[in-house]
Amino acid sequence: MCHFHIRNSKRWASPYTLYIEPESTAQTIKPTSSPSPPNHPYHSLSFSSFAALVVAHASCCFSPGASSVFLPVSVRALVMMNHAAFAAEDAVTAVAAPAQPGRHFVSLPPRRARDCRKASLSRMDLATSAVLMAGSLLDSMKASSPRHAMSPAGADHEEWIEKHPSALEWFEGVLAAAEGKQIVMFLDYDGTLSPIVEDPDRAVMTEEMRDAVRGVAQHFPTAIVSGRCRDKVFNFVKLEELYYAGSHGMDIKGPTKVSNHKAKADEVLCQPATEFLPVIQEVYETLTAKMESIPGAMVENNKFCLSVHFRCVEEAEWDALGREVKAVLEDYPKLCLTKGRKVLEIRPFIKWNKGNALKFLLKSLGYAGRGDVFPIYIGDDRTDEDAFKVLRNMGQGIGILVTKFPKDTSASYSLREPAEVKEFMRKLVKSNGIKKG
Repeated sequence: MCHFHIRNSKRWASPYTLYIEPESTAQTIKPTSSPSPPNHPYHSLSFSSFAALVVAHASCCFSPGASSVFLPVSVRALVMMNHAAFAAEDAVTAVAAPAQPGRHFVSLPPRRARDCRKASLSRMDLATSAVLMAGSLLDSMKASSPRHAMSPAGADHEEWIEKHPSALEWFEGVLAAAEGKQIVMFLDYDGTLSPIVEDPDRAVMTEEMRDAVRGVAQHFPTAIVSGRCRDKVFNFVKLEELYYAGSHGMDIKGPTKVSNHKAKADEVLCQPATEFLPVIQEVYETLTAKMESIPGAMVENNKFCLSVHFRCVEEAEWDALGREVKAVLEDYPKLCLTKGRKVLEIRPFIKWNKGNALKFLLKSLGYAGRGDVFPIYIGDDRTDEDAFKVLRNMGQGIGILVTKFPKDTSASYSLREPAEVKEFMRKLVKSNGIKKG
């Protein structure tokens, strides 16, 4: 017998217990009088996700007012989706036959920048982005520091972990959710594959981590999705068999090593912000000059976006730094300001982010609209939330937030640090090898 709790939005609805009888031809969910113990291995599902699951299995009967729900035995497992409470503006995450082994990249049709540029022409929706509004910049800068980080409203650390359990501790649940589906791996770089360091140019990954990523790429289509310049993150990772999405997904290129086929060096999958290159360079030069007066400040040119790092700046100077950045951007209405972990990001004001990059790559791989795909996105930063939200909206796959501190997030699971990310990837590869064997 397995216990499942069904909840609607931020409040628990009536708890249900799922009774599974191997000899029976039906599985029944009935109300129970009390919730399962905190340490009981139950799955937490939002009511809407549960309803979607029921609809997916057309032979079942369900009524919101009914006392039981009958599911056919074909329902072997419910996807472990942890729908923690999240703000209304936060967006969300389900599926035909597994892809043939060894065909991850070979069948990818060539695409160029013009194929994805149309999708980014509309201006960014401020209601669903991380765009910093007037008067909130300093507070946002402080919030990016773990020392200032606060637990989600009304929840202590233990409650947060219950809503975003460790992907290692719940690894078997992840495997059950991915059973019979094609895993596609998406990985952030800084803070996920490498530690956060004071000098961004020294954020190198270990050989052990590189081996873990290489192993994942041998079994599953794998992409690095970073705010860094694509060329720079490639020089860090040094694996030619991966997809690379730099500049928060605004610069995507496929593998340069595909079995015995080598893609053309000038073949670009997606660059929706090419027209902004001159203005990005202009702002880079202006900001670099402005930041010289603030000790520790650093401006990084990531080709289609800029990063103003203040990790090494005294906190007393943060307000001055923020004001300088905002003052420069007043003359560039087509650029927007977002935040990261002790970094301010300057990006083109277009509707394109890591979430769009995730959807574009799934479509490029031929997985768009398919129910047999299980994307896994692992990231540590605010900009990764766009990808977590896409997975929640799709109703499939999982987002994993890398953090040691409770944060508001749309991710379903958590890992504490890059070392745990490495262990998770190794377990994933090992389990896939055992399954094939």
